[in-house]
Amino acid sequence: MLVHLEDVYVAHDHHTILMGINFIIERGEFVSLVGESGAGKSSLLRLLYMDLKPSRGIVHIGDYTSKSIKSNEVPLLRRKLGIVFQDFKLLEDRNVYDNVAFALHVTGATSDEIKKKVLTVLTQVGLGHKRNAMPHQLSGGEQQRVCIARALVNEPFLILADEPTGNLDPGTSHEILKLLLDINHKGTAVLMTTHNYDLVRKSQGRILQIKEKSVREVQLKQ
Repeated sequence: MLVHLEDVYVAHDHHTILMGINFIIERGEFVSLVGESGAGKSSLLRLLYMDLKPSRGIVHIGDYTSKSIKSNEVPLLRRKLGIVFQDFKLLEDRNVYDNVAFALHVTGATSDEIKKKVLTVLTQVGLGHKRNAMPHQLSGGEQQRVCIARALVNEPFLILADEPTGNLDPGTSHEILKLLLDINHKGTAVLMTTHNYDLVRKSQGRILQIKEKSVREVQLKQ
């Protein structure tokens, strides 16, 4: 298994955010995490990239666990995860190529390695021709594709996509979903949080729902 949460609780200032969370994600799975705004979807993702520690229980992800991971190991874990945010978080003063390359510079990769990897992922997301464009010259869908390229460039075992279509129109949202599905079909696991049930139906993957601070697997009516 790739991810395993065992009886996980999260509390802050005596307020319970998540309780009794138990689920598994296998390698290569596509999983949608659904729930209303404020239900705890983003908090759950933060547990996975170790930005948040559980108050009780254990988070296992890859070769790491929340109980034993050291602070200097957290960046190593995050290099094995691709994180895609709703609000893009692009560097506005750098072009598309440099936004994607930025994730590789900290790994000590050579210039040749960086060039090869960046051009490969930009082609994969359909933006090879826009590598010199600045973020403000791109549409919302193109900016999100840059974010996905940046998430892919370190060859992660899991993509965490936090409401990746939240700021996009329906047509562009379906294009982004197709891209995530293509990535998944090549072997990378994907966990996508969303409140867009139309996208969830089209993903045809497993569905987890956060409701009343807990998580359960659900089936949607067609």
